[in-house]
Amino acid sequence: MIATELVGLTEIEAAQKRIAGVAVRTGIYKLEGEAASKLPYEVWIKAESEQPIGSFKLRGAFNKVASLDKDALSRGVITYSSGNHAQGVAYAGRELGSKAVIVMPENAPIVKREATLALGAEVVLVGPASKERKEKAEQLEAEHGYTMVPPYDDPYIVAGQATCGAEIVEQAPDVDVVLSPVSGGGLLSGISTAVKLKKPSAKVFGVEPEVAGDATESFAKKELVEWPAEKTVRTIADGLRTQSLGVLNFAHVMEYTDNIFTVSEEEIVAALKVYLNETNLVPEPSGAVTLAGALFHPEKLPAGTKKVVVVLSGGNIDPALKAQLQGS
Repeated sequence: MIATELVGLTEIEAAQKRIAGVAVRTGIYKLEGEAASKLPYEVWIKAESEQPIGSFKLRGAFNKVASLDKDALSRGVITYSSGNHAQGVAYAGRELGSKAVIVMPENAPIVKREATLALGAEVVLVGPASKERKEKAEQLEAEHGYTMVPPYDDPYIVAGQATCGAEIVEQAPDVDVVLSPVSGGGLLSGISTAVKLKKPSAKVFGVEPEVAGDATESFAKKELVEWPAEKTVRTIADGLRTQSLGVLNFAHVMEYTDNIFTVSEEEIVAALKVYLNETNLVPEPSGAVTLAGALFHPEKLPAGTKKVVVVLSGGNIDPALKAQLQGS
């Protein structure tokens, strides 16, 4: 266990108040249809795609930016992101009157880059490795006096994402298992913390692509491991290509998460098709990993599980990919 201070209910409740009226209380919907009929449990979908930016990332980003004083807001904020966190910071900056600078990888989906620009942010492009964008953001932070808004490794980010977990317990008090995507660990650490503090009997599992399985390995070894970018970029789930969990996030995960497991690229695509063909929700690949876990890996969940909530973390799918999946 890494010695670091963990976020608690006080910070989560403060985040709920801070983001109220900006981030929405997203809906939770029962999966119906052919795929659901084959499962030994009910699957309910927490639709973070309903956020104004189409992703859960607004929760943490706004909580962090809204915590800054006027002087920091006047100097501007900066972050590094492949897409959804970028939009969260851009949205928060626009709402709070602060300049937002986003360092993005060149391979980020065009739809996410354009959405970030449309929110008024300045975009700086770098190579594909998560280290590259972090280093560039830190350089610009030092040069211009911006305030860094990390994608995940920050207590305000964890507390903001935890509000999603708090809502799940309120909306589905009889939940047995919650499945969260995991990349840098912001969402998983937040959801795990909130769920365990509010309903200790519920289980929380992280799900990630097997070709970007650094979090699964870290959890198993009980120590942080890092995967090279050339491995993690192989997944269709562009939001889950981070090379390692954040330090603070890992501490929360080890304290509150029950397990992490992986799904294949084929399973992610199959889950995307279920969303598009059997629900009214639009997923992005990163948001579909949890449904893939519920559909194809019931053996990973505790015996007797009756109600599973899967977090659909975002709906910012590339239009070309959506058309391709709907036509296949």
